[in-house]
Amino acid sequence: MINVAIVDDQALVRQGIANLISLNQKMHVSWQLSSGIGVCEALLTQPVDVLLMDIRMPEQNGIDTVKQIKEQKIACKVIILTTFDDPQLFVDAMQAGANGFLLKDVDTDKLHHAIEQVHQGHTLAEPVLLNQLNEAQLSTFCDNNIEPLSEREIEILKLIAGGLSNKEIAQAIFLAEGTVKNHVSSILAKLNTRDRTRAVLKALSAKLI
Repeated sequence: MINVAIVDDQALVRQGIANLISLNQKMHVSWQLSSGIGVCEALLTQPVDVLLMDIRMPEQNGIDTVKQIKEQKIACKVIILTTFDDPQLFVDAMQAGANGFLLKDVDTDKLHHAIEQVHQGHTLAEPVLLNQLNEAQLSTFCDNNIEPLSEREIEILKLIAGGLSNKEIAQAIFLAEGTVKNHVSSILAKLNTRDRTRAVLKALSAKLI
């Protein structure tokens, strides 16, 4: 069971997200709050695996709350869920320590998948946001210790950047899914990360894709 908490200043939004999460029998909404104030205390008294949080809230916003969570070393994954498709907000959230950044128009299946992936230790972001980052924003994710990628790996990395799964990539370039999985493992190793989103960010900052 993945225990989830929701922080959003709009009650209707909180309830809507909670209803969507309740459709997955492997997930449970433990508690809800309307502001970043009190989140750390709530996480300490009733820990959850994944926290879904709005970015712009009165009294205390989502990014400042993420910083507090990380400063207090509270073991909780955080997904920023927002209506604002602003690349700078994404960069700020990642720098603060967020594990995911999704837009509120996400569908049910994608929301469930995001929670599962972040719970497993992955980082998630909307492909449209990744492609909107400028050079200054991308420099935040620069890594000078990456190995050269093959043409096939770059091809696959571009498809990863488009949000495709291994299965979808296999279908797109006519390879076995196992072969694609091996290529992805090689890409992640060369880019010094275990995370597909951060691999894309590093590749974009190095102008590999």
